[in-house]
Amino acid sequence: MENKKPKKVFTLLAIVLIIVGVGITAYQLISSKQASDRDSNLASTVSTSTTVEQTESKPKNNIDFDSLQKQNDEIYAWIKVPGTKVNYPIVQSRQSDNFYLKHNATDKGYSASGAIFTQSMNKKDFTDRVTLIYGHNGYGDTYFTTLHRFEKKEFFDEHDKIVIYTPTQKLTYKIVSAFKYDDRHIMNSFDFNDNQIFLDFIEMIQNPKSANKNVTNTLDKEITIDDNIVVLSTCFTGQKSNRYLVCGVLINNEETN
Repeated sequence: MENKKPKKVFTLLAIVLIIVGVGITAYQLISSKQASDRDSNLASTVSTSTTVEQTESKPKNNIDFDSLQKQNDEIYAWIKVPGTKVNYPIVQSRQSDNFYLKHNATDKGYSASGAIFTQSMNKKDFTDRVTLIYGHNGYGDTYFTTLHRFEKKEFFDEHDKIVIYTPTQKLTYKIVSAFKYDDRHIMNSFDFNDNQIFLDFIEMIQNPKSANKNVTNTLDKEITIDDNIVVLSTCFTGQKSNRYLVCGVLINNEETN
């Protein structure tokens, strides 16, 4: 008679491995969501703590950077993308360009979902010709995951702003395009100090060679070498060699209270 016991053992082992795998995945998602909640909840904390009245000439800055920087002195800005769930501090590590790939902004604790961050090749005052901001995709709807809403033309047409606060400024960017790109390191691949290279990059983001793209038709200015571009970069689930870019041009720089 055939011995069926080994088959039963292998079947039981397979079931156990599946259960363990599901458990690990669930734990990672829960941990990442908790880290995201801690980072994003800073918004509600700081927005109610500032009571400076708005003047006619300066918009109110509801981000209490003094409080934020007591928790993590590497927080230097805050980003909001209306229509998405992007509402987070921006950090830049002094010890490693990729530190915040796996650490949160609240207390620098380990987190698989990381934080919203820039690298040392970008200044922290957003005066670079191109500022590249990174955020993870795929951890629920946290960090830069909801940028993928811009893949839908109707959403893209109805939401056209990126807003960044610094301790003294409110920077408003008009979204120029959102598209699939390759995984090259943009800041290391282009010398934006070269006027022609920067102009070529401007042309590329206005006319991306991608089947997955949306481009605005309501830009009422020509983008020139005197402009400042912000690029939000995130991943595609299951596509390691691709990135999703949302690109905006600075249209308003306001000093804030």
